[in-house]
Amino acid sequence: MKNTILAILLCVIFQNARSQSFIPEIKNNTEFHYVCRLHGQTRTLTLTAKPENEGLTFKLETRGVKSSIVMLPEAVKNGNSLSFNQGEYEPVLNLKPNETFFMISRSAYQELTHSDKFIYSNTIYDLVKNNNKESVIIQGKTVEALHVKAQIDKTEMWIVKNPEFPLICKVLKNPLGIDFTMVQVIDK
Repeated sequence: MKNTILAILLCVIFQNARSQSFIPEIKNNTEFHYVCRLHGQTRTLTLTAKPENEGLTFKLETRGVKSSIVMLPEAVKNGNSLSFNQGEYEPVLNLKPNETFFMISRSAYQELTHSDKFIYSNTIYDLVKNNNKESVIIQGKTVEALHVKAQIDKTEMWIVKNPEFPLICKVLKNPLGIDFTMVQVIDK
């Protein structure tokens, strides 16, 4: 009897802990809201997802700037470089076949989960085992993410545990000066 009660109690605790975290998914028209910080200034940024033909387009809106950032299927699958271009000068920005935007490629994610490191934009990122530091929390739930740190500088990223679309949900100590954090996900 004691074992049964203990087993039920453990199941309840596990289910409660599980319900306190989540993995954002990319669906058509899912909105990802970020807060970006640069040299003491704060700006909001909204990315609306448009997955299509194995590629992905983010419709970007931030303080008067509206553009579409287009990632090719080969970039989503095997990209190895991040683009920080926000399309200020073009209504549609077609990224290079190796560039991704606000996410890493599927192959980089696989490399990270298999070897605890990956290379992106000629930088080696190592998995940080203690993932509790600076977690991303949205509406009271912790985003399930992998925390990585660059070997050559102090850049830190949190990458959503989603092998199909490994979004970057947080960046700290970015050498370009732009740190950002996902603050809301809206599925439409």
